[in-house]
Amino acid sequence: MEIKELSGILKQNGVVGAGGAGFPTYAKLDERAETIILNCAECEPLLRLHRQLLERYAREIVETFYMIGRTVGAKDMVIGIKKAYRKTIEALETCIADYEGVRIGLLDEVYPAGDEVVLIYEVTGKVVAPGRLPIECQVAVFNVETVYNVYRAVNKQTPVVDKLVSVVAEVESPVTVRVPIGCTVEETVAMAGKATVEDPVYFIGGPMMGNIGTAQQPVTKTTNAILVLPKDHLIVQKKNRKASIDLKRAAASCCQCTMCTDLCPRNRLGHPIEPHKFMRAATCKDMQEPDVFLNTMFCSSCGLCEMYSCMQSLSPRSLIADYKNGLRAHGIRPPQGVEPAPVGAEREYRKVPMERLMARLNLTRYDREAPLQDERTEVQKVRILLSQHIGAPARPIVSAGDIVSAGQMVAEPGGGLSVGIHASISGRVTEVSDRFIIIEK
Repeated sequence: MEIKELSGILKQNGVVGAGGAGFPTYAKLDERAETIILNCAECEPLLRLHRQLLERYAREIVETFYMIGRTVGAKDMVIGIKKAYRKTIEALETCIADYEGVRIGLLDEVYPAGDEVVLIYEVTGKVVAPGRLPIECQVAVFNVETVYNVYRAVNKQTPVVDKLVSVVAEVESPVTVRVPIGCTVEETVAMAGKATVEDPVYFIGGPMMGNIGTAQQPVTKTTNAILVLPKDHLIVQKKNRKASIDLKRAAASCCQCTMCTDLCPRNRLGHPIEPHKFMRAATCKDMQEPDVFLNTMFCSSCGLCEMYSCMQSLSPRSLIADYKNGLRAHGIRPPQGVEPAPVGAEREYRKVPMERLMARLNLTRYDREAPLQDERTEVQKVRILLSQHIGAPARPIVSAGDIVSAGQMVAEPGGGLSVGIHASISGRVTEVSDRFIIIEK
């Protein structure tokens, strides 16, 4: 298949990265990609859906991954997967030999193995320079569910209308379910039984990089997990922070031990992000080295510095995020042409084991099986957001009162980088705004 043809299929069928920021997948199809990587690192603690999906549909996903590689002309096609995912590796070994150029790249059980800059280094030895995209070092990365959605779009002409979500922590029966896009968080959580705590907090995404959500918040194309947590849990308390208090605590407590920088995954790959220097400069309002502030734009927001490294339980990641947002709001862009420092041998000894991370976050007791239920659950009403991806929102092409069928396009790709949005259930359109479309059965 030609790149142009595949790109058109993915754009019309609404395929975007099924996690993170939802980068439109068609924009990653680039003939410069000498290496493509299938990301099955399951970066965050407690998430399981990618390894589960790859185990169940190994041949379909590997065949599609191979097709993408052939389409862009990649010479090396690597499945990055943690050594601990034995059942999934066994499923891969039954079919991978049938696809020339596809290989398995084994990863340690550390965090954040799924960060694409870290993943690229682990399986290829290449360092993506600060502020650059993977394609600039001839690499493209796709996660497992994204490739499965490519398979459905190409082979079944099925657009992205549903999402796999792991529902874990304080629930009766942890589970990974397939739900229509636009259903509520509350409806999704109900599929795991009752919450086992009073006044639960719904934490959307992984415990390290996710955010507190609401019961009526809609599931989107990038919703990977819902953690049901007690309101006094460490992770919830960290998110309910106030920047003014964080700054005062840092001014009083930061001892410049450098642990946040020593364990920073991007710093270990030579990127000039130094959280300890930022903490000193921010709390002292020291502007003598402006690069300390500008280099915060290279932070991946993985959260290790404040969730694991800091012995004072300070908040470097959150404060850095505040400063990054302020810089962007004033039109300041990341420094250009920055070259990474050489990767030191000490990096191997500064990786954070997932087991210790979960213990530090008080999550070990939640590390239970969450079986994959791939049969789609139906709901009566959905609120489908028009912006579920990086780039321009989709443009509605339906009006209130229209009758639509599941899978029908209800919003076309907007100008520039954008993808189509489709009805996730059949029914009547009851409301259309510039932000969402509501459909009721």
